[in-house]
Amino acid sequence: MRQFFLDHFEAISNEQYHNPRTGLRTYILTFPDGEARLELMQRPDTLDANPSKPNIGFIHVSYAVGSKEAVDAKTEELHNAGCQVTSGPRTTGDGYYENCILGPEGIQIEITV
Repeated sequence: MRQFFLDHFEAISNEQYHNPRTGLRTYILTFPDGEARLELMQRPDTLDANPSKPNIGFIHVSYAVGSKEAVDAKTEELHNAGCQVTSGPRTTGDGYYENCILGPEGIQIEITV
């Protein structure tokens, strides 16, 4: 997951934090504009989780790239990298132009203006 965001969304990562007592491992990713951060966490008790099953709670992340042309270009890049495009291009009911892809671990990523 970390490498995906480094490769495709210009994220900058800190060094991995590891708590040997609990087994928790985390990375904090910061994006180029500095306005958003994403924390990726892994706990030993989730290593066997099935990402293809629906989950309650966090469902997707949206990443704004600035223009319709950039949305389409980023979607093509991710599709060529092996990501499944699940919808789009479309303009949503609330006016957002977007494409959606499935990223690592089955997370839905909306690429939007």
